[in-house]
This record gives sequence, structure tokens and C-alpha cells, in this order.
Amino acid sequence: MTVPPAEGESARLRSHAWFSRRGKSGYLHRSRMKSQGMPHRMFDGRPVIGICNTWSELAPCNAHFRTLAEHVRRGVYEAGGFPLEFPVLSLGETLLRPTSMLYRNLASMDVEESLRANPLDGVVLLCGCDKTTPALLMGAASADIPAIVVSGGPALTGRFRGRPIGSGTAMYAMSDEVRAGTLGECDFIAAEACESRSAGHCNTMGTASTMASIVEVMGLSLPGNAAIPAPDARRAVLAHDSGRRIVEMVREDLRLSHILTRTALENAIRTVAALGGSTNAVVHLLAIAGRLGVPLSLSDFDDLGHDVPLLANLQPAGQYLMEDFFEAGGLPALLAELGDLLHLDAPTVNGRTLGENLADAQCWNPEVIRPRTRPVQKSAGIAVLTGNLAPDGAIIKPSAASPELLRHRGRAVVFDGVDDLHARIDDPALDVDATCVLVLKNAGPRGYPGMPELGNLPIPAKLLQGGVTDMVRISDARMSGTAYGTVVLHTAPEAAVGGPLALVEDRDLIELDVPNRSLHLHVSADELAARRARWSAPTPAAASGYTRLYVDHVTQANHGADFDFLTGARGAAIPRDSH
Repeated sequence: MTVPPAEGESARLRSHAWFSRRGKSGYLHRSRMKSQGMPHRMFDGRPVIGICNTWSELAPCNAHFRTLAEHVRRGVYEAGGFPLEFPVLSLGETLLRPTSMLYRNLASMDVEESLRANPLDGVVLLCGCDKTTPALLMGAASADIPAIVVSGGPALTGRFRGRPIGSGTAMYAMSDEVRAGTLGECDFIAAEACESRSAGHCNTMGTASTMASIVEVMGLSLPGNAAIPAPDARRAVLAHDSGRRIVEMVREDLRLSHILTRTALENAIRTVAALGGSTNAVVHLLAIAGRLGVPLSLSDFDDLGHDVPLLANLQPAGQYLMEDFFEAGGLPALLAELGDLLHLDAPTVNGRTLGENLADAQCWNPEVIRPRTRPVQKSAGIAVLTGNLAPDGAIIKPSAASPELLRHRGRAVVFDGVDDLHARIDDPALDVDATCVLVLKNAGPRGYPGMPELGNLPIPAKLLQGGVTDMVRISDARMSGTAYGTVVLHTAPEAAVGGPLALVEDRDLIELDVPNRSLHLHVSADELAARRARWSAPTPAAASGYTRLYVDHVTQANHGADFDFLTGARGAAIPRDSH
């Protein structure tokens, strides 16, 4: 047995610095790996591929990733690579408190440092639940080695009493029915298993499916990644083929920065608009761009997406679910319909351009994926609002809002935080009517902390009972991609750092004008100055630990809510030896 010489292809592999060493260092690196039953030939200079796995039983959307990883492993072996699976922090949307967004940046650090510190030449990123996709992309972008994404896929269509039930979207609607007294608690509980009938992430166009679609249109996955249902055998095939392809990418030195360019980000923004995708895409794309130093601003989302038609007739903005979308042709069919609105010359991980990948795409159901001549809505992009209530911007998703409320003026009903909201929202004595504007403070990146999905404030029970189903709501929080309503989100600067939202009081007049992109607080400058003089910042959420690190270093929503010390790619230079 011999150690491969430091020449040829293996000499430029990162893993060569570990496994091709002579003397005690090489002995140590190879010997301990051999304890797992790996033959000496695995160290012959073949590319070492990391399988970055966010499997966890605490993240139900990713609970099938053990099996998915095995299919990736087969593909790596088939192409002559050496697969090594490793875990990183998994972010389950449904269980993590106070919010999974608090830990997105931590997971990204886990990914980045794992890639840099280990003998990895390329990586397959297994992600599904909402924050795992941006976290893995942020970390991989910072390390900038060859990377390909395999998403977990959406769950199958659930049915409750013979009707399709959409993940999250149905929950919000039925919970309001329970609060209004029109649906019994037992029926509400019975719907739980119907909504979650298989492995996979939300079956609506929520954040998970939006991010999986973004991955595909940006060229970071093989075609078809976004919509193949999690239990479908074709998802396993895609995983296998991705394992095979990453080995070729390493040999080609096709790194993430070669694909994730400004052009790719522009394609992503336009695709989110055509999908009626999650507002969370805004904060995640800003953070991903920041990791590579690619210029991207909040205003780009309005400039690039404003005139894009809504083509995907999917919940929450439309009627159908992800299984229907897949059967109608999936994301390739929608992208082919967008056509010249995209940069079709953008490169992708399979070595072809986006346009070449779409050459044979067809739509099999024009009710699910509408033609541009008959869109669900003519202009559906996320709208960016500015004004004296949001000097650094706020966003709203017009496709999920009530058209009659997109221009609205009403008096504020203010909640100082989530505890105040829960304590008073259903109080019969709450001074509120359907024309009011509900305002939630201190739910931003620093204020909560972690920017929870509380932006779609519940409609007060007494109004629900009177038939009210939507109101204008404003906060510095986010909302679930499965949610809907006339909801203004990500108001920046947030209340906790002294943004104008902190100064809003009950009975103030607030004007929302989405067509003119305006959010205005009708209070004089002198009065606002007097209120600011009385204002004091809330006590930080923690005096030590990770939460303190987060509060001290997180940027505002209009900059992606990333850590200020993580922007800019750091690469994957090989660290000095530890022995």
C-alpha cells in the first residue's frame, strides 16, 4: 500500500492535505477513518464529499433525511467519490422556541466551520424545513466550495372530510373558526393528522417550498428539486444523481460563487413573485447575498418583482397544493412560462444554462400553472413600503392580501409585545373595530429576539364572530409563508432599536398605500420627538450566551438579519494541522 503522491488532480483537492500526508499526521487521519471499515483505497486521491445532513426527529419536515442521505451516498460512490456524512444543527419550524430564526445564523456558522475544518472537497446540502435551506446556503457560501442542494420535498396532499388541506394555511383558517365559535375543538384536532399525512415539508407554497424553488431557479440543484413530493421515488433518484454530480463538480472546480451571482438572485426574486412565494425569501436572500458580497438591496425586490404576474395557483395565494404543482410540470414548467423575464443564460450545477434545462419543460395543467396571458394576478411581486413609519423599509405580499385594504387609513390599536397581544386580543373590552390597524411592537430581530412569525396578528375574536376575516396589521416581525392577509412585515428599523414603530400609540392614524408604496404615521414631527425623548430601550433578552451574541450583532431585516461579522465570503483555506 502506498500514499498517493502530491501531484495531478489530488494535489488540488482540499482532502489531500489530510489523507495524502506521510508520517504520523497521515497515519492518524487515515487510521481513525479505517476504524469505520474504510479500505485503504478510499484514500487514493478521490474527491471527498460531505453529506451535510439536517436530519432530526425534532425537525419533523426533515425526519426522512437518513434515507435520503443513503441515496446521495450511492451516487457519490458511483462517480468515484468518497462520501462522508456529517450532522449540523437542524432547525424545525414547529418546535423551536422562541423562534427558529434566532438559530438560523448559528446553524450557518455550524455549516461554514464544518466545511472549512474537515477534509471535504465538495458538499451535498440536505435541507427542507424553512430555515435549514438558507442556513446551509449561507454557510456554504461563506466557505465557497463546490456545493449542490437536495431538498427534502413537500408532503403529500392531506384531506379533511373529503377536501384538500394545506399545511399551515388551513391551520390559520380553522383556528380562526374555532375562535369565532364556528368549528369545534374536536374537529380542529381531528384535522391535525390529515394535514400531516406523510414525510416532507409544508405542501403549500410556504417558506420551505419557496426556498426549494429559489434553490432550483438559482441553479444550485438539479432540475425538478423544488416540487417532487418527499415520498416519491423520483426524489430518491434526484438525491442519487446529485451525489454523482457533486463529484464531477469538484473535478471541474465548479464552486458556489460561480453560480450564485447577481443574475441568479434576480432570477430568484422574479420567481418568488410568479409563485406567490413566502415573504421570508426577502430576509433570506439578502443574507445569502451578503455572504458572497453580491450587491442586493431591499428595493431590488420591488424593482425586479413588481410587474411579474402570479402564475402559480397555489395556496396561500391561490387554490392548489404542491403535489398538484408537481403533476402540472413543477418549477420547470413555470420558469418556461416566465421565459424572457429570466436570465436564461445563467449557469447551473449540472453544467447547462437555465434556458437549456427548460428546453423540454411542459405544463400539463394550465389551471395550476397559469399562462402569462391568463395569470392569477397581473402584478404579484412583494411590495416594499417606505415612509415615516418605515424609513428603512417594510414589506407586504399583495397576492395574499385583501385588495380593498391595500389602500387604507385607520386608527392604531397597539400591542407592546407578544405577551400584551395574547393577553388582550380576545378581550371583549378591546377598543377595536374592523377599520382599525393592529400594531405589534418589539417582535423584530433584537426585540423578540429572533424575529418570530407573529406578523399575521390574530383578528380579535369579537370581530371574527361578526364576520371580519382580514384587517391591516403592521409589525417588525415576520409571518409564515403559509399565512395570508393584509400584513405589513419587517418594519425597519425595528421598535427595539428605536425605530418609529416604537413611538406609535393607540388612536394614532396610520395610512397604508400599497400602490404608492407608502406607510405613513399621521403624527407631527414635534410630537414624535417628544415621544422619543420619553422612550427607553427594552432590556436585552439575555445577559450572556448565544442569545446575547445574537442581540449584540444581528443586523436589521433590510440587511438580512445576519450577524454583522459574517458578511463576506471567507473561503475554505486549509487550516494548520492540529498534530
